[in-house]
Amino acid sequence: MVAKARVQKRLYYKIGEACKALGIQPYVLRYWETEFPALTPSKSRSGQRVYSEKELEIIRRIKELLYDEGYTIAGAKKKLEFELTSGPLGEDRDEDETSPEAKAPSAAAPAAVVEKPAPARRQSAPPAVAEVPALDTGSSERIQTLVSGIEDALREAREIQALLGPKRSP
Repeated sequence: MVAKARVQKRLYYKIGEACKALGIQPYVLRYWETEFPALTPSKSRSGQRVYSEKELEIIRRIKELLYDEGYTIAGAKKKLEFELTSGPLGEDRDEDETSPEAKAPSAAAPAAVVEKPAPARRQSAPPAVAEVPALDTGSSERIQTLVSGIEDALREAREIQALLGPKRSP
């Protein structure tokens, strides 16, 4: 039997300690700080980032959304904002994930936060993908999800490119 290392609860964790506990790289965490407004660590007197337990919970949830549930940065940002405004992060989520209703989008949830690809995006897929009659419903839906994910990634890349501005020649 493998014993898990017990982490002592502390008030604050340095970036290296937080990353080691969460299994991510420091550069990933610094990038997430720029993308997720809810993630704003304090700085110590020496200027190092220090994370509270609450911020570690937010980071864990971001990691789940991106790595386990397959959300894009934009989708994870919307979902996290919704979860933070609807109540404490870990409280409602545990019940929702085990209930059968969690798998299907609820009518009470806002359209921007409903599960991964929104129906409007599926209809905007290229005609070649949308007109595949030989595929079963599951395969067609997976293709539509993939296409909408690619469209989101392209949109994000264009936004980043626009922020960087045009290339200047020396």
